[in-house]
Amino acid sequence: MRSDANIAGPMADPVPGPRAAEPYRGVTSETPPPGVDVSRETPAPLDNAPIGRAAQIAVAALGQAAENLPRPEQTRVMVVANQKGGVGKTTTTVNLAASLALHGARVLVIDLDPQGNASTALGIDHHSEVPSVYDVLVDSKPLSEVVQPVPDVEGLFCAPATIDLAGAEIELVSLVARESRLERAIQAYEQPLDYILIDCPPSLGLLTVNALVAGAEVLIPIQCEYYALEGLGQLLRNVELVRGHLNPRLHVSTILLTMYDGRTRLASQVADEVRSHFGNEVLRTCIPRSVRISEAPSYGQTVLTYDPGSSGSLSYLEAAREIALRGVGVTHEDHEGVSAHLPGANAQHEQHGRPEGTQ
Repeated sequence: MRSDANIAGPMADPVPGPRAAEPYRGVTSETPPPGVDVSRETPAPLDNAPIGRAAQIAVAALGQAAENLPRPEQTRVMVVANQKGGVGKTTTTVNLAASLALHGARVLVIDLDPQGNASTALGIDHHSEVPSVYDVLVDSKPLSEVVQPVPDVEGLFCAPATIDLAGAEIELVSLVARESRLERAIQAYEQPLDYILIDCPPSLGLLTVNALVAGAEVLIPIQCEYYALEGLGQLLRNVELVRGHLNPRLHVSTILLTMYDGRTRLASQVADEVRSHFGNEVLRTCIPRSVRISEAPSYGQTVLTYDPGSSGSLSYLEAAREIALRGVGVTHEDHEGVSAHLPGANAQHEQHGRPEGTQ
């Protein structure tokens, strides 16, 4: 026995008679009417949709990073130093290193901070049994025996720090040529490298002096806040002392403004003051405050691999580009022409003024 519905057919109207025109259920103004052959595939996200735009920026940033920058003629040894804590030394070291490696360079990060935060951010084990920079400085172990490849970034390597390094300054006091032990270890390292970035502790002790003797360039991260220039004079005096007595090649080549918040007048004032004092040594790129930069180390990653489309990632990519091009003598005007096509660059500047949670 068949029901009336079966007799009338599946599309029969249970209420006969004319009715006002209305859309079919589940049919919006943008949905074709029944009977029109449409694809059932999920449409691509709109360009102006937040998730689609973020994905496009991320893909574009990684694509741009894959384009190799010119390599330096010889290894550039850069010391990331500032005795003031919390200015972004470790964050700058690991993210610049990852950015340079993504651009095709071979980069070594030497973690000289006993806290080992750079090792953590790069996903490298640094418990007390791991061969570390401590063994290189105190026991003269070859640097090649402690260097480990970073798992997520090809061409990036790390010499980790362990808690043993906290006592190294006391142990170095009685050793011969205590200030130049890291320099000799780097000179004996035979693997080809384009950059060596040394992450210093927030002090001006023997570990930092070893880094200053080993390097030729000093990179100073400066936080865009009131105390930014406090103590900077002492660091510059130490650089002058090391240059005069131990390392005549040493000079401050790069200053990077970090934790920049475009919503505050204070950040702009600090940036202007630093630029007026140091001139061309200050990179044009500022690193914004970004939640993604803070979150990345908890996953053992740099912001470049954690969220490549974030404002922090784009900023570090551009800062690395500036550093690389300066190293081969590209002028400010030339750099503007080369970097103007960086995908997501406009988004980077837009996000500088957004609240922290949106980045």
